[in-house]
Amino acid sequence: MSKIINVTKADGTIQEFSEEKLRNALMRAGVPEYLQHETLQNLKPRLYEGIPTHVIYEDVWNYLKSVSKPLAAKFSLKKSIMDLGPSGFPFEKFVGHIFEALGYKTQVGIIVQGNCVTHEIDVIAENGQEKLMCECKFHNQQGIQSDIKVSLYIYARFLDVKDTLKFTRPVLVTNTRLTSDALSYAECKNMDIISWDYPEGGSLRALIEKTKLHPITECINLKEKDKISLLDSGVVLCTDLIAMDPGKLSKIVNLPPKKVIQSQEEARAILEGHVHS
Repeated sequence: MSKIINVTKADGTIQEFSEEKLRNALMRAGVPEYLQHETLQNLKPRLYEGIPTHVIYEDVWNYLKSVSKPLAAKFSLKKSIMDLGPSGFPFEKFVGHIFEALGYKTQVGIIVQGNCVTHEIDVIAENGQEKLMCECKFHNQQGIQSDIKVSLYIYARFLDVKDTLKFTRPVLVTNTRLTSDALSYAECKNMDIISWDYPEGGSLRALIEKTKLHPITECINLKEKDKISLLDSGVVLCTDLIAMDPGKLSKIVNLPPKKVIQSQEEARAILEGHVHS
C-alpha cells in the first residue's frame, strides 16, 4: 500500500495527493498514456509531506517540457490564462473570442447607459435568442476566489441596464473559483456562472477545450516581454499568432524572422497537440 502524501494548495488548505487528479490533468492536456506513466514515475520520488501544489506543477511541467514543449504548454493552460494579466482586458478579449466560437456576436469593453448611471460592460454577447451581459473577474495568481460581493455587484449592474439594453441575463466569467456564498447567490438570481472548473461541461477549462482557443501565453518559445507586446497589440490567441505575417510579427516582438517562424510553429503544434518538441 502506497504511503499517503498530503499537499498544500495555493489557498493554504491541505489535501491528500491524488494520482488520479494528476492523470486527468495530463489526459486533458493530450498527454498520451505512456507519458502520463513516465511523468508520474518521475514525480513520485520527489513528493514529500505538505509539498505545495505549485512545486508539483513545476516538476511535472519541467518533465513534460523536456519531452514535448507543446504538451508542456497545454498542461500549463490555467497558468497561461493567469499570464494574460496583470490587467483584465486581454482576458475579456479572450472570453469574447470564446463566445464568438460558440455562435454569438460580441462586443468587448462597451460603455452603456443604465437607468441610473453609465456602466462599462466587459462582454456583450448575443445570438438572436438571447443577449448576455458578461462580466469578467480576472485573477493573475492562484488561491484567490471571487466572493459574494462580486455576485451582488454584477447583479446590481444587471438590474440597472437590463431594461434599457434588453439583456436577458447576466453571466459571471472568472478564471479561478467562487466562494460557496457567491455561487449560491448567483444560482438564486439565475445568473450564469463560468469559472475555471464550474459548471461541469461548461466551465472555462471545458469551453477552451471545446473551442480549441488557446492563448499565446502558452507559447514557451516566446519571452515574457514578447507576450506582453503581443497582448498590447491585440494578439491574444495562438490562431492570431499563426495567421500573422512573419515580417509584421517580427516588428511587434523585435525578434529575427527565424525566431518568429519558430513561435508560429509552436503555436500550431499546441493547437494540433503534437507530442514531439
